[in-house]
This record gives sequence, structure tokens and C-alpha cells, in this order.
Amino acid sequence: MDDLRGALAPDNAVNVAVIGAGGWGTALSRVLAEGGHAVTLWAHRAEFAAELRAIAHDGSHENAAYLPGISIDPAIEITHEATALAGKDLYVFALPSQATREVALALSPNISRTAIYVSASKGIERGTHERVTQIIAETLGVPATRTVALSGPSHAEEVARRVPTAVVVAGEDHETARAVQDAFFLPYFRVYSSSDVIGVELAGALKNVIAICAGMIDGAGFGDNTKAALMTRGLAEMRRLGVALGAEEHTFSGLAGLGDLVVTCSSKHSRNRYVGEQIGRGRTLAEIQSSMKTVAEGIATTESARSLARLHKIEMPIVEETYRILFEGKDPREATNDLMTGNPKSERW
Repeated sequence: MDDLRGALAPDNAVNVAVIGAGGWGTALSRVLAEGGHAVTLWAHRAEFAAELRAIAHDGSHENAAYLPGISIDPAIEITHEATALAGKDLYVFALPSQATREVALALSPNISRTAIYVSASKGIERGTHERVTQIIAETLGVPATRTVALSGPSHAEEVARRVPTAVVVAGEDHETARAVQDAFFLPYFRVYSSSDVIGVELAGALKNVIAICAGMIDGAGFGDNTKAALMTRGLAEMRRLGVALGAEEHTFSGLAGLGDLVVTCSSKHSRNRYVGEQIGRGRTLAEIQSSMKTVAEGIATTESARSLARLHKIEMPIVEETYRILFEGKDPREATNDLMTGNPKSERW
């Protein structure tokens, strides 16, 4: 393999395409631009790209729809044109996980096959059970060794405001992961590297399911004791499934696991926690989704996680009850009671 790390060294600016102009894509574009890289931000809708460019001309350069109050470096090229993605050194996919395959396939003819590809999404595809790095490699026909996953406790609203943040990038190839680590590393955006792609991606996806439950606890009026129990036992379920699928156990106590679980279950910025909170207050999932501009990844991941648990015969009672609440209309209080009154057991990690 080429010396990719050298190609993306921080003192050697590279051409980057960030695919997805939502809050997370916008925040990552800003990180990369501040690192001295040439950044193209691709928006799915032509009218939205035009709107962002128009805002740039009046001096505010703000992604008001997804990241209000945050300026964007005017050097960032904003486009909807697929041809603008040609010849990049680094492609960052910051899309809802369920949309990644469709978008990657559509853009495929314009994407270089000698680059590095970063998944910044946190989900498991419905039906296929594939992680996003797998979707990218499969759709583009590139080696898995050129794909990495970026994950960790990193709300876009805080990253965009330069709040100190730590994340992890995981890749099968050490040098590729280190190249991406170097490209993103800033004083307020600390990046660790890992070789456990499976664990980092599964942890980032599964914690969203637990965060929906955390929101239900808030919405139903339960307390801190309840949420602490949920997060602890939820982490145990995440680990059980992850290890069964080939992940390393220690990953679930790191940034992509425990770190992201804590922030997503407790933050006002968490879309997944918000969905759960609204359900706990009595709203239906359909009502909540129709009122949201953004995607709560944990909804689809709940389906995938339940399916994987059943397929591999892994005990995941929290995931099972979350599925029943979201898709079968079970009352969250009844689900909580069922979890609390199950057969007594020894505590096992």
C-alpha cells in the first residue's frame, strides 16, 4: 500500500470531500479546514447548497438549518455537483447510515479509487446488518484497508464551537488510521487511533439505542438511579453483541463505547435521547419523526440490533424492550417494569 500517512501529514494539506452538509458534516468540514486542508462540502439537495453559498456571500456563512450560529470558513467549497468530488485524497461520509449506500452509489463515478474513506456515521444498515465502512468499501469497490471509522463523544454543536473533544479513528490498516488521525488532529479535537473497526462502529451505533431508552426515563419522570442502571446494563448488552461479532472487549470501555454512551444518554444535543424523551411523555414515534429535521440513528439501529441479537442468540433485553416500545406500541412504564422484575441474576459484564 502507498504511504498514505505521509500523504495526509498535517504539514501537507490535502484535498478533502465531506459528503453530507448536515450539522456533523459542517462541523467536520470546519475541523479539516482549520487543519489547513482544502475542503469541499457536498450537500444532497441542490437548493440547500445554493442557500449555503448565498449565505456565504453576505458574510455570515452559517448553516442555519443544522448548525445555527456557527460560521463556516469561506474557503470551504459548497456544492451539490458530483463532479466537484473528483480527484480527492480523503472522502468523509457524514450521512445518515441508512442513506449511505444510495448516496455512495450515486456519487461513485466521481469518487477517486486511490483515496482514504472515512465513515463518520453511527448506525447499522437495515436488512444487511452491515456497518458503514462495509457499505462504503462494497459500494465503491475499494479495499477495506482504505476505510476507517471516526466515532466517540462528539456532538456537532460542541465541536463546531471548539469545545475540547476526544474521538477515535479505527482502521484495519494502522498507517491508514494514523493518516486520518493526523488529518483531523487539532488542539480542541484530539484523535486516538484503533485497529478495532468492528468494535468502534458497533459501539457508536448501539449506544444510540440505549440513548433512546435514557430519554424515555427522562420523559417518564424516573430518576438518576434508573438512568445509571440503564447505562450500565446497556453497555453490557453492547459488549455482548460486539464480542460475538468479532469486536475487542476493551473498545466498549473507551471513547466509542462508554464515552459516547455517557454523552448521548445525557446531553440536550442528543437526537436519540430526545426521541425517547418524547415517547416517555406520550407522543408516538410517527409524530416525533414528522416534526424532526434531523435523523435519530437509533431508531433504525434498534431494528438491526434486535435482528442481530436474535440471529446470534445474544441476550439483549433492553434492546428487545426498546423495539417493542418503538414498533409495537408497548408502554415504556410497562417495559421498565418487565425489565425490573425479570428473573434475578448474577451481575455479569
